[in-house]
Amino acid sequence: MPLSVEPVVHPAHRDRSARRSARAALASLGALTLLLSGCAAGKVQSTPSESGAGATAGAPADSIDALYAQQVEWSDCGEDECATVAAPLDWDDLSLGTIELAVQRHAATGADRMGSLLLNPGGPGQSGIGFLGYAVSDIFGAEVLSAYDIVAFDPRGTGDSTAVQCGGDALIDEYLTQDVEIESQEDLDAARARVAAVGQACLEATGDLLGHVDTVSAAKDLDLLRAVVGDEKLNYLGYSYGTFLGATYAGLFPENVGRFVLDGALDPSMSNDQLSLEQAEGFETAVRAYVTDCQAGSGCPLTGTVDEGMQQIRQVVDRAEARPLDAGDGTTVNGTLAFYGIIVTLYDDSSWPYLTQALTEVVTQNTGGTLAQLANLYLDRTADGAYTSNAMMAFTAINCLDYPSVERSYDELLEVAAEVEAVAPTFGDQFALAAGCESWPVTSTREPAPITAEGAGPILVIGTTGDPATPYRWAEALADQLESGHLLTWDGEGHTAYGRGGACVADAVEGYLLDGEVPADGAAC
Repeated sequence: MPLSVEPVVHPAHRDRSARRSARAALASLGALTLLLSGCAAGKVQSTPSESGAGATAGAPADSIDALYAQQVEWSDCGEDECATVAAPLDWDDLSLGTIELAVQRHAATGADRMGSLLLNPGGPGQSGIGFLGYAVSDIFGAEVLSAYDIVAFDPRGTGDSTAVQCGGDALIDEYLTQDVEIESQEDLDAARARVAAVGQACLEATGDLLGHVDTVSAAKDLDLLRAVVGDEKLNYLGYSYGTFLGATYAGLFPENVGRFVLDGALDPSMSNDQLSLEQAEGFETAVRAYVTDCQAGSGCPLTGTVDEGMQQIRQVVDRAEARPLDAGDGTTVNGTLAFYGIIVTLYDDSSWPYLTQALTEVVTQNTGGTLAQLANLYLDRTADGAYTSNAMMAFTAINCLDYPSVERSYDELLEVAAEVEAVAPTFGDQFALAAGCESWPVTSTREPAPITAEGAGPILVIGTTGDPATPYRWAEALADQLESGHLLTWDGEGHTAYGRGGACVADAVEGYLLDGEVPADGAAC
């Protein structure tokens, strides 16, 4: 999400969601040349505004009822329809004005329409509109497309909705891609000052919106969207962070829950520390699965035992940190970019050959061209350092409001890092030794807790046994917490299942969406 749905401000672990599964995203690289194209397969990129105007609040709404009753003007946009919906900047204070939510609708192809199915690809920070084309062409079956209008939206703070902005690409690039070593209290203080400076730039460019991009506000937006598209119940498919958004909605509006699919689930009761530790362990398991597979085949650059192979992957990052690798285009790959390039391939086992190609290049040529392209793909970044979306900074802004952060001393941080590295020795430090949201200009007031959504209709929760970004235990926990939760297990590698898990998963999901029948308890694919 990698992901994380992890509120470490240095976003080494943000969710790439189903939209960023290697099968969809890495397809644009080409199997042999890995030449980075302008946009990933199935994705439409939206370039962040340079003006800052996107964060300006509109006129105050007369009332919540007036917002729910607004008439949306749909216009043609290719094969779909597009619109903007007004939502309050602050759901508790309408006097602060409104923001815009960008919405795109793919109309149902059949006459027996069942309503709308709203879609969220994860993140936080990812564009739902950018995911819609891929979802329609590569995920949903014909019967679902016949029955439902597929409605995508960019959540508040992201994409073409009123968006988080943080200044020019140079500032963002320096912040996201610089190697930051934290080896003393002085280093930690400097890292926190750096976070505070970037956060202040975001606050100045974004304004009051920066304090209102939390998931509770986004869930209230979801109910507004349900109303303006004309549905009594919300039908919803959420991936990864989208499961947290969906579960939050179900907790707030259980009576409005229709057909709900939550794939690659988060456990809403987790603290930031729990999330970081368990996700680090998930990626450690994913690296081990990759190394085992690589060494069992031909042409693997990793030698010796599986443990030795994992050490060699870590050495690639250490090598790039000590002396950045030549990317072949006038740029270099440092440790941070090398880590991004490795991590992005772990979201889908069909992308493992790209990791093998990247590692082979480092081992045999001491160059990092493939790693650079993979890192750019992860960052929504072009080769010359231009960012094609605001997803990375929206990720930070949303997580800093969703997860309370503890300010620790360097010695206390080392204790936490030791716990993480005990379960994730390969990259555990990447998940633990970083400045966090404690230096962000707006702070979280949320208290993580289970969500039960008492009174909601059946909710389908999906977990993948080898999911690195949202470990399987989280799906078990969410399904158990929800009063009407039903768990479907996919025995597979990578992040999320529907769209990747074959006919078994597709039949279970689409049977539920079309007929309302949830899989039997203990169902697995």
